[in-house]
Amino acid sequence: QVHMVESGGGLVQSGGSLRLSCAASGIFFSISTMAWYRRAPGKERELVASITRPGQATYADSVKGRFTISRDNAKRMMYLQMNSLKPEDTAVYYCNAQPPATNAWGQGTQVTVSS
Repeated sequence: QVHMVESGGGLVQSGGSLRLSCAASGIFFSISTMAWYRRAPGKERELVASITRPGQATYADSVKGRFTISRDNAKRMMYLQMNSLKPEDTAVYYCNAQPPATNAWGQGTQVTVSS
């Protein structure tokens, strides 16, 4: 059974930084493209960034140049370094595979950016 635990969210002022962490159980982390997603209030969940097992990353246009995704396959950990945060980055952030595994969603971690 796959299980994701996200952490590192919080309240930060506009322009600030946060680093999110994702701890994944289950073998599929080591063989899958992984991704960070977010859901803002009143909006659909969206893909923020993804990273292949070898480390090739892609980003949504809205975060390109500000966010950096990384992973440690040996530790089954994934990270999202978020810099120059904006109020529109406020959301609950989740990690999962890409495409996402239906039963692998965790509780997410809340990121709130004040203006």
